[in-house]
Amino acid sequence: MLPPHAPERFRDRETLWNEVERIEQHPKAQLAYSFDIALQNEFSREENLALVRQFLLENFVSHGMIVDYAVHKKDAGEGGIQNPHFHVLCPIRPLNPDGSWGNKQRREYLLDEHGNRIPDGRGDYEFKAVPTTDWGSPERLESWRQAWADLCNSKFEEKGLPERIDHRSFARQGIEQIPTVHEGPVVRQMEARGLATDKGSLNRLIRATNQRLREIARRIKELLQGLAEIKEQLNTPQSPVLVDLLTQRLEQRNAGAWSNKAKIGNLKEFSELVLILQERGIVTLADFDAYLQDFQQKSAAMTAELNARSARMKELSELIRFAGEFKRLTPIYEEWNSIRFKKARDKYKAEHEREINLFLLAKRKLDAAAPDHKLPVKTWQKELDKLTAEYQTESEQLKPIRDELKELYRIKSKLGPFLREAAQDKNNETRKENYAQEEETH
Repeated sequence: MLPPHAPERFRDRETLWNEVERIEQHPKAQLAYSFDIALQNEFSREENLALVRQFLLENFVSHGMIVDYAVHKKDAGEGGIQNPHFHVLCPIRPLNPDGSWGNKQRREYLLDEHGNRIPDGRGDYEFKAVPTTDWGSPERLESWRQAWADLCNSKFEEKGLPERIDHRSFARQGIEQIPTVHEGPVVRQMEARGLATDKGSLNRLIRATNQRLREIARRIKELLQGLAEIKEQLNTPQSPVLVDLLTQRLEQRNAGAWSNKAKIGNLKEFSELVLILQERGIVTLADFDAYLQDFQQKSAAMTAELNARSARMKELSELIRFAGEFKRLTPIYEEWNSIRFKKARDKYKAEHEREINLFLLAKRKLDAAAPDHKLPVKTWQKELDKLTAEYQTESEQLKPIRDELKELYRIKSKLGPFLREAAQDKNNETRKENYAQEEETH
């Protein structure tokens, strides 16, 4: 897809990218922005294609960008899922209004206090490189992500579907959920055949942890809401002493009990509640509230720790995978690099394009992680194993937190009726006092 001022010959993919490579002089120059964007299984092929074209036209082409895109709808395969998506490549270098290639950046010279340029000691002046477009800025990327989410969600709404997507991370959405690792079709097929994989095992651990975190968050929320309602019903400036309220209710219930068995049952329930409260140092309703708030903070801190550990585990897992691909594909890359004649070289690249591209991707990732070109794969694996074991331990530590919350939930469920009865009595007394005052007035 081309903006109006782009030469028509760029509609040919080979012509476009040959010119992009030709115009870049530096051997390490970055040629293009690359995006992989998920399509929606709920939409038909035609609907997805229409969304792709609308999105690229409104957000890229209209801003003067050239867009080369390819839509893929891979077969689910054994044990897999449908994975429609599209790939986008956009040249970084912008076009001038006359269709010629423009500059990626411009120099902005640094000035001293007198407004003069500052020499750099090498015959030039100190400067900073300023991009000529905002295409590479985090803000622009964020706007693209949001635009795609809004476009898909509008389509969901148009079709009357409840599904929605969100371009924000779980953390930014306020969702206490740890992202899983991307598995890919090979891993899914192995798992479907009953062959456990490192990624599959890690994702099972993450899902189990997420389930515990969701249950903890749900119970904390319910408990805090319940206490807030009770405090509002009691409507007293001082937080009531729970044992006093329980004692009052015990006496009232025993006064109306029909048998000694009922009285013994009331006493047993009273004793259990008092013991649970004493063990936790809970005296007043405010203490109970503070106890739950503390639990909420512990849960949030543990979630943050698990998120950080999970992110590093995923990073190490990817590095180890890239190291394996780098080793496997090095002979193919070296064979292609050794071919001197262009025709034979192009033919070999066409036959092994996927392998060569994967090799270059792995090399970029590994160069960033290990600039000295020494790949500490054993060290990475050792760290990954250590983090996985620690993650497992921390995940198990969620169980006693969850069990404690179940106990607190039981306390609240038993305290609730007592406190509501006390609140009702207080309200009745208030109404009686108001009625008596009105009678005196009349």
